Amino acid sequence: MKLRPLDDRLVVTPIEREDTTKSGIVLPDTAKEKPQEGLVEAVGTGRLLDNGTKVPMELKIGDRVLYAKYAGNEFKLEEVEYLVISEKDVLAVLASNGKKK
Repeated sequence: MKLRPLDDRLVVTPIEREDTTKSGIVLPDTAKEKPQEGLVEAVGTGRLLDNGTKVPMELKIGDRVLYAKYAGNEFKLEEVEYLVISEKDVLAVLASNGKKK
């Protein structure tokens, strides 16, 4: 990845939701919600406390995360959409069968 986030920030690739509901109804673009799930592509070095101590990042590259609805800043790099968010805006790491994805 050509991006290296600073401090307690991460670069996330948003995962788009399905275009149809479980019952088969196709959703138009105007009815879709902003994605809140993504894949961590890059992580910063961690948060710096007031006393100079650095708290390492809890998340790692490859984690599938659920983040706050209007968190971070969106940008496009080489035709790929990314989101830079703070680690505190991550609500959960999505897991399957007790293991992180």
